[in-house]
Order: sequence, then C-alpha cells, then structure tokens
Amino acid sequence: RMAGSSAPWIGSAYLFLQSTCKTVALPSLYESSQQKPSIFKALKLALADSTGSLNGVDVLKVHCSHPHLIIQLKFCKQENCRRFLQSYREGALQESLQNHLQLSLAMSKVPLEMELKAGSEHLDNMLKDEDRCLECIYKEKPDRLRDEEITELEECLKSLVLQQNINNMAAKDCMSPNSLCPPYASQGSSLSPDVTFTFQEQQFANRTLTLEDHQKFAKLVSKKWKQVGRSLQKNCRGLRDPVIDNLALEYDREGLYEQAYQLLLRFIQSEGKKATIARLIAALEENGLTSLSEELLGLHSNEDSS
Repeated sequence: RMAGSSAPWIGSAYLFLQSTCKTVALPSLYESSQQKPSIFKALKLALADSTGSLNGVDVLKVHCSHPHLIIQLKFCKQENCRRFLQSYREGALQESLQNHLQLSLAMSKVPLEMELKAGSEHLDNMLKDEDRCLECIYKEKPDRLRDEEITELEECLKSLVLQQNINNMAAKDCMSPNSLCPPYASQGSSLSPDVTFTFQEQQFANRTLTLEDHQKFAKLVSKKWKQVGRSLQKNCRGLRDPVIDNLALEYDREGLYEQAYQLLLRFIQSEGKKATIARLIAALEENGLTSLSEELLGLHSNEDSS
C-alpha cells in the first residue's frame, strides 16, 4: 500500500495519446487552462466507460510530451485492470475517448492513436496474451501519489458540472462555442411539415427536444429515468453500456433530477437534430409513463402534474 493512498494498488501503466489530426495537439490543449478541464473530463468518462466504474482506474499524473499526452494510471483491482485491457484491446476505449473529446471540445472529430506501456514493456505487442499484460502491469509499482493538479481538476470538474446546471436552468441559448450545453434547435423546430407521429390516436408534429422538454423530463421521470435510458439506448450509441450506470454513480449525490437531466443531455449531445420528441415519447410509453408523455405534449397544460 502506498503511503497516503486511499486504496491498495496492484499495478501501474502509462497510456500514450496522440491526435492524428494536424490541427489538434492534445498536449497544447491540456496546457491551456481553459481546455484542461474539458480534456480531463473526457479522459475520466472514457476510463469509467472502460471499467464500468468511475473509480476503476486512478489517474496519478498527466504528462505533456509533444506530440503525446501521457497518462499515468494506477489499478487497484484485478477485475478493473482486466476490463480496462479488454476495452483497450477491442478499441472501445479509443472510441469512447474520441466521442467524449468531441463533445467536451465541441469539435467535429478527434481521431486518436493510443499506446500502452508498463515500464519498458510495450503492451500493444502482447495484447492477445492478457495474463502476460497483467503480469507486466503488476510488476510496476506506482512511483507517485496523485498529483495535486489532478486533485484540483477533480474539484474543478465538480464545479463545472454545477455551473453547467445553473446555466442550463437560467439560459435558453449557449453563448460560448466551447460550452457543454446541449445543442437545442431553435425552440424545438419541426423537422419537416410532413413528419408527424401518433399518440393516443392524435397526430403531433415531430420536433427536436427543447430546454423545456429537458427540464420537464428531469423533474417528472423520477426513479424510472434508467428504464427510459435503456429504451433510448437501443438506437443511441451515446447511451450504450455502461454509460447509464456510470451516470447513476457519478450523479448519485445530486439526486434523481440531476441523473435524469444528465441522461437526456447525453442523448441530445449524441443525437443532435435526431434527438426528437417522438423518440422520447416512444421510450416513455415503453415504460408506462403516459402521464409524462401527455405533459411533454401539452395535454396537461391546465393541470398540476404529480
């Protein structure tokens, strides 16, 4: 056990990241005080996706060594280490990080190359032999405690989430090009005059989700937000496992409203203009939430919602 560490370690490794896009230099972005929290957030979420747990991998330090961004990782459980290796080997970690960077940095695409090392061993050359990779990782004792900078970034990330929620509640438009606010269309504009859907034998114009839809959903869906998420997940890569469980863990302290809000935020960010009221209504109906569907469609405009 490392002195002062919160959990016993089983091994350590270094993850090397490099953007293959000439206009995106990850070390430069990380060295920017404005972009650093966004890079760190994307990294944390991707690592959580890879292990199924927000605490599956501990980031000890992030090194900037142009053109690489090098992340020193500490593993505290064998199961998490195996999951990480599997995700890395199958390309899921790479895809997840590319998606999170795209959302956090508001860029069209951030293609990446990755390399994994444990000491002098290049694990990419032995990925098919998982036990050998684990042996190499286990031989490497983490040589440091978590940097103060990483601890500060963790706190900064919590503050960003808080501020984002305040902004989402207070404003309808996102002024900053790097804002993490969802890309709402202009007041939920109709996709096409011919596009409609049927609900309770009535025809409704399909439209993109609005901020008002987002807030009503978060307020009224209550404990069933995860079930609705599973329904949306069927046609939304941004909600695939283990994203929904990670959201439940990450926002457990904030409560059901925030968990539901973050779920729909992920759906809207992932699907863009395809995040429509028809898709949300279908997911709600699949889970017996007729009253909430009626509320979103304005059928309860003169009633108090329970």
